[in-house]
Amino acid sequence: VQLQASGGGLVQAGGSLRLSCAAPGRTYAMGWFRQAPGNEREFVGTISWSRSRTYYADSVKGRFTISSDNAKNMMYLQMNSLKPEDTAVYYCAAQYAVNSDYLPLRSKEYAYWGQGTQVTVSS
Repeated sequence: VQLQASGGGLVQAGGSLRLSCAAPGRTYAMGWFRQAPGNEREFVGTISWSRSRTYYADSVKGRFTISSDNAKNMMYLQMNSLKPEDTAVYYCAAQYAVNSDYLPLRSKEYAYWGQGTQVTVSS
């Protein structure tokens, strides 16, 4: 299973970016994580295999939205109202779902990872 994240870049505070990740298929729960320099990898959000359930970290709730295009096997992270503290390398991850509503929240629950895309938010 290979994942490919894209869409990162430089944006001013208050701006928006949309990250994309090619999903391995419908039977996988998908997640986004981020890692800033000197910090541990941090959970951002996840979407279930059914694509009907999502869960977000408190730090991004209300600003970030995970969606999917099942026809294209793509997952997206829409990031609005970006803040300098959102600056990090963003990773997409996938895990074979044990059921359609499975929401893996921890990095160790994911078996497959993309290479990361840099998001930089300037103040």
